[in-house]
This record gives sequence, structure tokens and C-alpha cells, in this order.
Amino acid sequence: MEEEVLGKAYDARLMRRLLGYLRPYRKQVIWSLILLTVHSLLQIAGPLLTKTAVDRYLAPTTPPAATWLDPWLSADPWMGILQISGIYILAILGTLLLSFGETYLMQWTGQQAMFDLRKQILGRLQVLDVNYFDRNPVGRLITRVTSDVDALNELFASGLVTILGDLLMLGFILIAMFQMSPGMTLLMLAVMPLVVLVTAIFRRSVQQSYRRIRTAIARINAYLQEHINGIAVLQLFNREAKSRQEFEEINRDHMVAFKDSVTAYGWFYPSVEFLSMLALGGLLAYGGAQVGGGELSIGVLVAFFQYGLRFFRPIQDLSEKYNILQAAMAASERIFKLLDTGIAVTNPPRPRPFPEGPAAIEFDHVWFAYKDEDWVLRDVSFRIEPGETIAVVGHTGAGKTTLTNLLLRFYDVQRGAIRLGGIDIREFALDELRRHFSIVLQDPYLFTGTIASNVRLGTDGISDRDLESAARQVNLLDFVQSLPNGFDHPVQERGSGYSTGQKQLISFARALAHDPEFLILDEATSSVDTETERKVREALENLVSGRTSLIIAHRLSTIQRADRILVMHKGQLRESGTHQQLLAARGVYWKLYQLQYQDQEREKREEAHAGSELPSGEI
Repeated sequence: MEEEVLGKAYDARLMRRLLGYLRPYRKQVIWSLILLTVHSLLQIAGPLLTKTAVDRYLAPTTPPAATWLDPWLSADPWMGILQISGIYILAILGTLLLSFGETYLMQWTGQQAMFDLRKQILGRLQVLDVNYFDRNPVGRLITRVTSDVDALNELFASGLVTILGDLLMLGFILIAMFQMSPGMTLLMLAVMPLVVLVTAIFRRSVQQSYRRIRTAIARINAYLQEHINGIAVLQLFNREAKSRQEFEEINRDHMVAFKDSVTAYGWFYPSVEFLSMLALGGLLAYGGAQVGGGELSIGVLVAFFQYGLRFFRPIQDLSEKYNILQAAMAASERIFKLLDTGIAVTNPPRPRPFPEGPAAIEFDHVWFAYKDEDWVLRDVSFRIEPGETIAVVGHTGAGKTTLTNLLLRFYDVQRGAIRLGGIDIREFALDELRRHFSIVLQDPYLFTGTIASNVRLGTDGISDRDLESAARQVNLLDFVQSLPNGFDHPVQERGSGYSTGQKQLISFARALAHDPEFLILDEATSSVDTETERKVREALENLVSGRTSLIIAHRLSTIQRADRILVMHKGQLRESGTHQQLLAARGVYWKLYQLQYQDQEREKREEAHAGSELPSGEI
């Protein structure tokens, strides 16, 4: 629903903040405003030149009306009309050049400002706490960088220029008309209350349609994203027809909303056109009587008709730009809400240097809850010595992954402390802390690029030799060498075309290539097949060698050789010891072990027993 809220059409606080993005480009903005002002002045020059030509040459008045062009105009009618025509052409050319200049400068400035804003939004997203992404769907965040910024770009690039230009033109036209005939000017303005009423009805109608269109588009995007990602399930359960029916309803809402918008635009422009013609009809009647009585020249009447046609056009533009302004205000509200989101996990004012040499990891009476006091970890304490391999096991929801999230400061503890080398990790700079860790997640994530770029992740210090060595140690090299382009083989979005096991091995190579002091494996083998798990177990020996390792696993087969195993249960550390010690204790770990291996061992015994009873000829 946040996407569909439309606030005020103009908010001074938001506009001041938006204009701040134009400050680095103030020179271009000033030049654009200068060009805009001159352009608006030239827009009113045409009717004045027409008035001069009529009153001086075509229907001369007695005495002729004085103009600033008199010293340069010829007394000969033909030559004078030719001179005025030449000036008219120059004014049109000047209008063309000025319009191009102001549009180019504002478009360029708008793109630069939006470039800066997009960069700022991405920078903010990269430092926001992980829990912010837990609360906000990805589609909404992408909309901030795309659709919302586009709405602001339309305001900067064309909306502000058009609004300022229309206001300047209206002001200059009114000044010129009042100087020529205050009575005719007031007569033309007499229809303005009706124009304002029609415009208000139009804005209200379009605003409602606009909100419904945005709602429908948001629903279409969400529906498509969900059903394209789940296309396999959709086809498996033969739900295509039902899906098309649901999408048709959403699509129809969008069509109906858009039709209402088209209807509003359809009656608005003819209505304003009718009122303008009504005003011009009044001018013709009143002005004709004035001309007949000798109180008004024909040139003034002709100029008024030209000004009248130009007067109502900016009003139509302003009504349309109202929607741009309102959309921009709503978009800026959402963008600034994101930019102003507070950050809980921050760098300390004076970061401590990272410990040199081996450093132990210590959890000291740690309490943590993702929300309020719904504790995920309760008074957890343990110590990992340098070079030690520690495994963490437990039921789903026991708090295993939370340990790694806290260790990497994706979240901060509410009570207790986590120390590294005797120093609270909150005293380190975030980038310095995380630089010493590598992590392999349960769901391997690959970026669009190549295998090499996914292993390096932009780290320049990883050479081709390091790349090959890391791949060999995690049993990935044979697969890479079988590809046509080797390490330069392309990787599509989310690693499409690669099996889960292959993606996982690439993640292992990534972790090893960065040569971390501390290694975290979070359910790294839970989604791979038996053959890949065998390769991973072999790779684990190379991965954990010489570094402090924390392994979180469901499959106990991958952690039996760990130096110690920590058993988590309902947010508490219940047991600690080696594989054999924990089995002998017959506690939580023993129960987990029985659940995983009892059935398998029974099946093996039954198969062996059945095989021993067969006659030798039947074997």
C-alpha cells in the first residue's frame, strides 16, 4: 500500500531537499533559467509584431501608435512589412534555439542529479541493517531506484521547466494585454473561474485514476514475479488456466483505470478549448464595438486574439504537470524515508586495529532477539581457539545461523559480548572485521559474469594461479577445465545452467581463494547430492587447514572430525565435546545422531543379513 499513497501536490520541505541535488549543477540551472526567461519573452513578441504591422502598415491608425521599433522601420509599407517579417523569423529561430538550450541543460542536469540520487540510494541500501531487508520486499526496494527516481527525473527534466515556463509566459502575456487594453484583459479573465472549476474536476478525476493505475501496475508486477519464479510448480499442477484467469482480472483493473484516465483527458482539453473560444468570442464582440467606436485599433484586437490562443495553452499544460508534481512528491517521500532509515549496526567512532596473529573467538553470555524479547539466543558462552574447527548442530530454529549473523555483525547482541582476540567486535570497523572472514551459505549465490569473476568478487589480489589452486583444492578444477571457456565461462542470473552442487563448489573456491583467517560454513552441504557431499568433505580438509573454522550443519557426517561440536537447543548451548564424547553422553546430540543414522544402519544390517542367507549359486 505504500506504493499507492499520494500526498500533497507540493511539499515545500520535500522540494527544498530535492532542489539540493541540483546545487552541484547550479551554473547549468542558472543558464537554463536565463534561457527560459528570454524564451518566454520571445513567445509574446509575435503578437506585438503583428499589432505593429497592422496598425502601422495594413490598417494605419491616425496618428500611428508609437513602438520601440519605429526608429528602425521604413516608412514604405512593403519594406516595413518585410522588416517586421524578418524580425518575426528571427524571433522564431531564437525561440527554437532557446528552447533547445534550456531543454538540453535541464535534461542534462536532471540526469546528473538522478545519477547522484541513484548512487546515494544504492550506497544507503548497502549499509542498511540486514533486518531492514527482512521487513521490506526486494520489489519495493528496486522500485525506489527505478520508478521513483524516474518520477523525480521527469520533474527535474521537464516538469519544473514546463511549470516555470508556463508561469512566466502567463505573466508576460497578462502584462502585455493589460498594457494594450485593461478592459479586454478583464473580459478574457472572466472565464477563468470556469476554467479553474474544470481543472479542479479534472485533477481530482485523474488523481483517482492515477492511484488505481499504480495499484494495478504494482499488482501486475507482483503477480508476474511470483508466477514466473514458480513456473515449474504452476506447470506441474496444471494451474496455467487458473493463473491466466487471475491475471486477466488484475489486467482488467489496469485497463479500466487507464480508460478512466483517457476519458478525463478526453473531456478536459475540449472543455478548456470551448471556454477559450467562448472568451475569444466575447473579445470579438467587445473588441469589434471598440474598434467601430475608434477606441481600439485593429492591431490590438488581432494581437489579443493571438494572446488569447496562447493564454489557455499553459493552463492546460499546468493541469497535466500537476500529476507529475504530485507523483514526484510521493516518490520523494518514499525515497527520503529510505535514505533517512536509521542504522543500528555502525562503525565505532574510533575503530580498534584488528589483532595481528592468531586470535580466539569468544561468545560471552550472549543474549539476542530479532524482535523485542523473543530471545533466539539465551546466555550463550563458548570459546574457539585459533586454528580450531568447531561444529554447531541442533534442530531447526535452535539459533545456529544466528551465531554467524552476530559474529559478522549483521546484527548486534542485546546482552553480553562477542570478542575476537580479546576485543569486542563492536570496536572494529565493519569492513575490517568482515575482511578476515569467508562464508559459504546453504543457498549458493552466483552473480552474472564468469566463474572467475564469481570466485574473485572484485578482489584484485587473486591471481590466475590462486584461482586455479583454489578450484583444485575444492574438487572444482576438473569441471571448470571441461567447459569451453574454462574460468571465463559465462554465468547467467542466479547461476542458471549450473547444478546446485557446482554452484556450491564455486562458493567453496570463492571462500578458499580469499584465504581468510576465519571460515564459516552455514549448512554448506544440506542441498547437495551424495557424490557432491563426498567432494565437499574432501574439500573441507583443505578449507579448514590452518584457519579457525565454524561449521553449521544438519548432516552430522560432515562434522564428525571437528575438534569440538556445540549442540544448540532452543537458543541455549546444551552440550559441547567431540563426536565420541557426545555420543557417550547420550544427550541431545545422541538423539540427533539416532534420528539420522538409525534407519540407515537398520537397512544396511537387513541387506547384509539377507545376503548372507542366500545360497551361493544365487549370489
